[in-house]
Amino acid sequence: MGSFTVGISDLKVCKAPDVLVTYALGSCIGICMVDEATGIGGLSHIMLPDSTQSMSGKDMPMRFADTAVPMLINQLVAMGASRSRLRAKIAGGAVMFATASDRFNIGERNIEAVTNALRKENIPIIAKDVGLNYGRTVYFYPQTGIMEVKAAAKGTKQL
Repeated sequence: MGSFTVGISDLKVCKAPDVLVTYALGSCIGICMVDEATGIGGLSHIMLPDSTQSMSGKDMPMRFADTAVPMLINQLVAMGASRSRLRAKIAGGAVMFATASDRFNIGERNIEAVTNALRKENIPIIAKDVGLNYGRTVYFYPQTGIMEVKAAAKGTKQL
């Protein structure tokens, strides 16, 4: 069994019993997707909502919700997952600074962008731990489909 770290603006796919982990989700979102029948899963750590609003959008598709979601789906299907069986769980999207105005609330904008991108791809979100004001670390176990969310002040929960 291997454990693979997914960095910021990164994504990885694997097959059970491997485990995926991403650290320090503040306003970023961790998107876990799995086809439980095959044990094939993936994790994307997006940083921003919309690639069309950025000069680096074409060069860094894993950074943005609108481009990373289809990329993750394509990699899962290429590995042998069935697109119709894919289910998603998401975590993150925190408001990390109390002074964040609505315009700059990247966490909320990321939650909305990820939700819209998954809806557009017809991938249901079956669990989420999003918003509020604290960072999270996510461990994703494609073998069971469990997304384990750890937060320093809030303990650990399994979704």
